Parts: sequence; structure tokens; C-alpha cells
Amino acid sequence: MILELTAHEKQEEALEVLTQDNGVDELLYGGAKNGGKSYLGVSWIFGSALMYPNTRWFIGRNELNDLRKHTKPTVEEFFRNQGLKIDVYAKYNGQDNYYQLYNGSQVFFLEMSYKPSDPMYERFGSMQFTGGWIEEGGEIDFAAYENIRLSIGRWMNDHYNIPPKLLITCNPKKNWMYVDFYKPWSEGKLPKNKRFIQALVTDNTFRQKNAVDILDKIKDKITKQRLRFGQWEYVNDPACLLDYDDIISIFTNNHVKREGNKYMTVDVARFGSDKVSIRVWHGFVVIAKAKMTKVPTTKTAEKIKEWQMKYGVPSSNIVIDEDGVGGGVVDMIKGSRGFKGGSSPINMKPNENYTNLKTQCAYKLKEKIAAKAIYEPETDTNDQQLLIEDLEQIKEKNFDKEGKRMLVPKDEIKKVLGRSPDDGDSYIMRMFFELTHVKLRVV
Repeated sequence: MILELTAHEKQEEALEVLTQDNGVDELLYGGAKNGGKSYLGVSWIFGSALMYPNTRWFIGRNELNDLRKHTKPTVEEFFRNQGLKIDVYAKYNGQDNYYQLYNGSQVFFLEMSYKPSDPMYERFGSMQFTGGWIEEGGEIDFAAYENIRLSIGRWMNDHYNIPPKLLITCNPKKNWMYVDFYKPWSEGKLPKNKRFIQALVTDNTFRQKNAVDILDKIKDKITKQRLRFGQWEYVNDPACLLDYDDIISIFTNNHVKREGNKYMTVDVARFGSDKVSIRVWHGFVVIAKAKMTKVPTTKTAEKIKEWQMKYGVPSSNIVIDEDGVGGGVVDMIKGSRGFKGGSSPINMKPNENYTNLKTQCAYKLKEKIAAKAIYEPETDTNDQQLLIEDLEQIKEKNFDKEGKRMLVPKDEIKKVLGRSPDDGDSYIMRMFFELTHVKLRVV
């Protein structure tokens, strides 16, 4: 079957990437509101399924019900525009959530939400698809994205010589899409197998006539920057403790003096993929830092002792994450302080109500960063970006409910970032000394 797809310039560019054997196997498209994301995805998926008999495709989103409510109408619109009766060419199976096409092809609706019974998304492991589309990538965990992309290129691709492709559509979101696509693209460092196409409302020549006016009337500055102008550097999450502009000022707060006591914060790796993160502080200025991967606790302890002597840090001014294997490092550094994030708050004031010590430290960190009272001289932009990402993920869980304040757990942050927020934890631990009010001589 030959179809004539009506598309604007950015959609045409995307369809060219998706249909040609050009070495690109992942395309991120959108990054703003009303850029024609959904119609592009439906056009490519169903256009391909109609063109190649007996192929298998998927459309994935966090919640299955959102696919039924929001994507299904776009599928019906696509068939109408092609002059095809959908009941003849693609019948929807509501029980198993897939379209059975007249030529033997199938298009599946996949729910990609996190399930406690399947934390590693192993349910995607046995799936075999020709190609697929993740709708609203901002809702999807990194592990879900990683696993579903492995299912592509496993069904009739060689028979028809179809290159395996994954399409991801989105609005700006500081998760794995920002790390793996947008940031490298903005720096001209995006790998050759990946492509990002930014499409704004003004690129969509088929938009509703009042679409631009609606977005222009958005009052919230951050929401408008994201959805109208496609700005990824802004975060629109009321659960976030730290403001983006305050975070980036950390690297320019050169008015903060190197004075007072020296401290060392050590975030110890729990698993092989995590890193040991060490920072030396003179007051609230970072004067040295190091990261080590896959090192035994003895090597971590040796590095701490080396820097303790080099920078003159008293053992009682060294705080080490004591959860997991960190307890062993604490034992090796006599006189150091163990940090247990889940332990009770310290010296909590009457107007404070924190679930645990880590949450209490995070709110103290919020005060310091908002006051532009922390300085980390930095020349490596990659290190800067990692720290920014970590600090942006410090969020209050159930922020809209009454009760004790608590942070979003580290495991949930790792699902969003695809890695451990080691630098952010290092900053949180620095506040431990502000709460304990330990008074030691200036070194």
C-alpha cells in the first residue's frame, strides 16, 4: 500500500530519519507543545505497518489508559486523512490492547510504568518488534527505555531490509532524555546513532489557529519557557527544593570566602556501577574533589587519609555515608562521622517536621544555595552538568500533602537519571556539620 503523508517541514525531516538506513537508530522529536509529535508518531508507525505486511510495532506510554484516551483518537484521525475506513484496515482489540491490521501487521499499546513486581522491566525482554515509539518520554524511567529499545529490530527487519528505529516524543524534561539527547545535541556532541529534532508550535503549519495564542498566554514563566519556546534548562516541578538559577550560581559565587574549618564529604559506592565521590571543603568552598569507580573500601580509606593529610582535615570533620558498605570505611577512619540518611533528625526546631536526617540536611542545603553561600570553582562542564542534574532531583515526596517532610528516595532518582546522584548526596552531607554545630579549631 502506498500512502501520501501530509507533514510539515520538521515532521518530514523526522520521517526521513525514521525511514532511511542512515545509521540513526534513535530519534528524539519535539521538546515543546503542539509541534506535531503525536501525529508524526502515528503516521510513521501505522504507515510502516500498512506498507510492510506481518510486521510488529509498539506505541508505549507510562499509563495504558493515556494511550486509549489520547493516542487512539490520533490513530483514527490518521486513517480518516488517508481516506481509509479504520474498521476495515485496523481493528482494535480492547482486551489485549493492539491493532490487528488487514495485512497481518500488528501495533501494540504498551504500558511502560514501573511495577514493584518487575523493577528491572524484564517483561520487555521477550518482546520482538520491528520498530517502536515512546510517547511522552518525560514519563518514562531510564530502565524502561533501555529495555524496550532492545526489543526493536527483532521482527521481519531482515526480510524487508527495515532499519531498526526507536522514536521518542516529548516535552522538555530533565531526565535521561536531557542527559542522553538534548545536552549532547546542544553541545554538538550527540552520537551518530542518535538524532534530536526540536519542533515548536510555530513549526507546525497544521496547528489550530489559536494554538500560539494559548501558549503565549501562559502566566507561569517556567511553564511558558518549556512548552512555548522549548527551553530545557527550566524545571516546572513544584516538588523540587532548589531553584535552577540558584543552582547554577554555585559556579559563579566567587564572593564566598575560603574561611573557617575544613571538611570532607564521602559518598561511598554501594554497587559496582556507583562511584565514590569525595569533596574537600574550606568552609563552603569546594577546594578539591575526586571520583573513583569500582574500588574496594581499603582504597577509598587510603584516598581519604591521603587527602586528610594533604588538606589538613580533622577526622571529626570527615563525614562518610554509612549506609551499605560505607560503614566499613567509617571504621577505617578513626574519629570520622558516619552519615545515616534514614536516622532521626538532629536538634530539630519546633517549627520543623522532617522524616529523617537526610531530609533535614536537604532543607538546610536549600537555604545555603538560595542565599548564594556555596561556591564550587569548576572548569569541567561535564562535572558541572552532573552536579546540576543531581541537585535538580532533590525533591520532596508527597509535597502536596500534610505531614512530615521527606525526600524522594535515592532509588527513584536513579530510575530517572539512570545513575546514582553521588554529587548531590555529597552536598547534602556537607550540611551535617551545620546541624551538629561541632566547633573545632580552624585549620
